[in-house]
Amino acid sequence: MKNNEPTMLPEWLIKSENYIPPSDKDTFVNKSILSLLSIISKIKTQDFDGESRHLLNVRLQMLFTLILIVLLSISRSFFFVLIINVYLLLILSSMKAEKIIKSLKVSLSMSFFTFIVMLPSLFLGNTGSLVMITLKVFASVTAVSLVSLSTRWSLMTGALKSFFLPDIFILVLDITIKYIVMLGDFTLNMLYSLKLRSVGKNRKKYTSMSGVAGTMFIKSKEMAEETYYAMECRGFTGEYHVYGKSKFTMADYAYIIVNVGIVVLFVYFRN
Repeated sequence: MKNNEPTMLPEWLIKSENYIPPSDKDTFVNKSILSLLSIISKIKTQDFDGESRHLLNVRLQMLFTLILIVLLSISRSFFFVLIINVYLLLILSSMKAEKIIKSLKVSLSMSFFTFIVMLPSLFLGNTGSLVMITLKVFASVTAVSLVSLSTRWSLMTGALKSFFLPDIFILVLDITIKYIVMLGDFTLNMLYSLKLRSVGKNRKKYTSMSGVAGTMFIKSKEMAEETYYAMECRGFTGEYHVYGKSKFTMADYAYIIVNVGIVVLFVYFRN
């Protein structure tokens, strides 16, 4: 071969390649990511809300909410149930629009479900029962959501100790809420990795998702063992102790007066 003769490159080396991977549907992965993000964001927003300067004592809120639900359940007065609904809607209207929408979504959906279940009683002439039970469900769910949207999870679990609940119940509830967030973040990272590494059409999506679920199970087992050893090393005996005494404010006394008035209304309309 002469030195002045041009060198010819192989055809496969000079050929342009425009690889276009076939389109694939990853709706299942996207929905899984969105649902996990929704759950985690709700818990984190509730526990780290910037507006969590509580004007009311958490123990009082939980106690009077329980009393209110009991009174609603045993009441037979339509006017009492109607007054409670108006009272709860007035309190709800003073909150932010986001929290109003969250509360009404749950309350209206549960009330609609109750209405559908009780609809056959309408044809039997029990119109009063249909309206009363639907209003009771709406008021009960709204009362619980008001406490849930205005109180941190950590404060709620701390307040449960004041009601003489078993320590094991508080422990399970507290750890469950925390581990939902931790395992949710871990699963999100795995789903993001699965989505980024999936090029073209993946015909084994469900196999990949089963791998994610299996890895998450192993990770949760490891985290549970590490938590157990850490609590054992720190001398945790399974007992919860509440430190510090909460002082009542003027808002707490006003809240007590309002709830005493609700009890008086219940007695009045019962007679």
